[in-house]
Amino acid sequence: MRSRARRSIRPALLGAVLAAALALPAAAQVPEAADDVHGWAPHTSAADDYIAGRGGEVAYAVATEHRFWGHHSSTRYHSASVLKAMLLVAYLDRGSVRHRSLRDSDRSLLDPMITRSDNDAANRVIQIVGLDALRALARRAHMHHFTPAYPVWGNSLITASDQARFFYRIDRYVTERHRDYAMHLLASITPSQRWGVGQVVPDGWKVYFKGGWGSGTGATDHQVALFRRGDDRVAIAVLTRNDGSHSYGKRTLQGVFGRLLRGLADAETVR
Repeated sequence: MRSRARRSIRPALLGAVLAAALALPAAAQVPEAADDVHGWAPHTSAADDYIAGRGGEVAYAVATEHRFWGHHSSTRYHSASVLKAMLLVAYLDRGSVRHRSLRDSDRSLLDPMITRSDNDAANRVIQIVGLDALRALARRAHMHHFTPAYPVWGNSLITASDQARFFYRIDRYVTERHRDYAMHLLASITPSQRWGVGQVVPDGWKVYFKGGWGSGTGATDHQVALFRRGDDRVAIAVLTRNDGSHSYGKRTLQGVFGRLLRGLADAETVR
């Protein structure tokens, strides 16, 4: 009886040992991050938690080729100097400009308007292009909530959702002849204005952006950006108001962008 019992127990023990051995490799594996499996997505929970602890009001929108994420993304804000990116595209799309080489007179307006956010240049550009051209651009870009203003163009109304979608394809709204020039300007913001998103650009990505900060009082502090790496692209708009001070608004922008962009530097794909 004892020998028969030993023979019946040994196979069971062997089976248990084999099952445990087969289970070890799977247990030892570290699960892949969701970003690696499905492609990168913005870390909206981290951004939302951060916003909940900040003063003022914040809206954001993130656009990729197939997806969209937002936080109060349809709330209207005064554009401040974010409008200058639309003025740039509208100017270059004029019939008298799109089919010829740019002149010094063109560059003397567009360069300072974008790279150092010159208001005098913007005043001249909006007089040249007119509000109808801005409305036409908004229709092309499928902006649903845009309302231009004049003569105080900084009071134009924008939303984070409209601006993110516009920036996602901003180069495609510029005639091919002037496309490289327009993108060069948006990549060449003067160092003193490269706060916020300019401090958290993911490694391996290039950023093209425009900011707006009203009179520098913290009433409005915005940034809209396109990130490109090869054929991949991500557009993010972050709009704020009632920040209390421009310094506080800049910190909010950097905090929101930094959290949304987590993991993008190491991502192989984008959702």
